[in-house]
Amino acid sequence: MTGYVIIVERDEEGGFSAWAPDLPGVIAAAAGYDECVELMREAVALHLESLREHGNVIPQPSAVGAETIGAA
Repeated sequence: MTGYVIIVERDEEGGFSAWAPDLPGVIAAAAGYDECVELMREAVALHLESLREHGNVIPQPSAVGAETIGAA
């Protein structure tokens, strides 16, 4: 299994928020980028643990990467 891709976005106040395309509802927000990514690591782990505990299917990652492309 590869990992789950997360998308990190800057919010209007200058902080960061993140979400995982393969795991609807798994989100995090923080003042700093690194903190936001760490919170997402924790959120993904807790979400997968909860799915296992409740006997739910663990979704396979479908995204294989993300790139940042500058404007032309």
